[in-house]
Amino acid sequence: MAAIRKLKKYKPTIFKADGSVYDKDAADIAVSFINCLKHTKGEWYGQPFELIDWQEQIIRDVFGIIKPNGYRQFNTAYIEIAKKQGKSELAAAVALLLTCGDFEHGGEVYGCASDRQQASIVFDVAVDMVEQCPALKARIKPVLSQKRLVYKPLGSFYQVLSAEAYTKHGLNVHGVVFDELHAQPNRQLFDVMTHGSGDARKQPLYFLITTAGNDTHSICYEVHQKAKDILEGRKVDPTFYPVIYGADEDDDWTDPKVWAKANPSLGITVDIEKIQIACESAKQNPAEENLFRQLRLNQWVKQSVRWMPMEKWDKCSFAVNPENLVGRECFGGLDLSSTTDITAFVLIFPPEYEGDKYIVLPYFWIPEDNLDQRVKRDHVPYDVWEKQGVLHTTEGNVVHYGYIENFIEELGLKYNIREIAFDRWGAVQMTQNLENLGFTVVPFGQGFKDMSPPTKELMKLTLEEKLAHGGHPVLRWMMDNIFIRTDPAGNIKPDKESQLRE
Repeated sequence: MAAIRKLKKYKPTIFKADGSVYDKDAADIAVSFINCLKHTKGEWYGQPFELIDWQEQIIRDVFGIIKPNGYRQFNTAYIEIAKKQGKSELAAAVALLLTCGDFEHGGEVYGCASDRQQASIVFDVAVDMVEQCPALKARIKPVLSQKRLVYKPLGSFYQVLSAEAYTKHGLNVHGVVFDELHAQPNRQLFDVMTHGSGDARKQPLYFLITTAGNDTHSICYEVHQKAKDILEGRKVDPTFYPVIYGADEDDDWTDPKVWAKANPSLGITVDIEKIQIACESAKQNPAEENLFRQLRLNQWVKQSVRWMPMEKWDKCSFAVNPENLVGRECFGGLDLSSTTDITAFVLIFPPEYEGDKYIVLPYFWIPEDNLDQRVKRDHVPYDVWEKQGVLHTTEGNVVHYGYIENFIEELGLKYNIREIAFDRWGAVQMTQNLENLGFTVVPFGQGFKDMSPPTKELMKLTLEEKLAHGGHPVLRWMMDNIFIRTDPAGNIKPDKESQLRE
């Protein structure tokens, strides 16, 4: 277990306002309270919560900088930092400090996040901290069914808010711990919790702690921009305390020196070897690069990124002979899109023996009547592909589903198609018809939960050259136009909107 890097000499933040003073006693009380808590995870479990230098700087600044009226200068603390820096432990400690150690009678402290489950992460850490601290355990009544901790001496409490909390006006907030603000689906909960809810309190604190996100229209990006403006001298707000640990936009993201800028707990809560491994993986995969920059370097990144490194895809252009696959077990995927778009049916043949590759056999159709129009509109050589026999057409100006059903029926006589997966929203009638033909048809969701594992697996097989697609030109074009969207949990899926914009 690595030694804690302690704060050698405290120097008040440059954002201490004229007239404000550093109250060492107040800061010492806050630091001492947290030091009495214990860690709750992994190798640190049961160890005293000794603040790392950057954490102690924040606690002393936020709880020790006092206005002339005797109350805290900062009402909002915005902490933006990479993953695995001890955010949840610090957030839980601050929540308990506001509830039990801030001498606020009837104090209401709320834990907020994008959903109840996310907010419960910090709450559960706080519960574990209380269990390990006899003094707090004797004074706190847990109401776990409500995700609430009641501090009996002051009648104060810390509670997780439900996802519908933004409808519950009338809260009398003493403290809010907002975890992963970047994951908020909208600004409603944030606005309710921070606008007027603490007016009846003398020194409410909104403690916002998050990793960078990828939505530049979000409330988190708005607060991020305010923090940057204050840090860089473009704005002044003496009530707002900004901390951003992150790589600059033009930094070399592969440079270990850059990693330290975004990871102040490097070598303590996160090993440099793990970042090195993640970096090497990200070099091979644009989607992972985006995640690496966001989660490891705390950079705001685009929601969508072009996904497949085509030089890697092209290395999987191993020859494919359909006749050699007759009778082989395979699995199908059906994408009907719309009647005027490309319809695709792809067969995947798993390896029969060790060292064999996954073989891809794709088929594509578009309406015959608008072929030339699409060539001019999309600047894509559909006509050339049609002449090459790699793109099929169906009569009329819409895709003829009956023709495709017959085509799949013929494939079923040739290959052992075990299952056909389809998008449950777009293929109801055809799937019923295919079932009547004797095929096993299974719905497949288009959300992050269903799409992320196979998308990541496809990239893995490509990078390992365990795929054989024969260099099919239509499939290659599609791969080259896939953009990937990432959710806050690191799941990925193709982003159809970005692909359409291209």
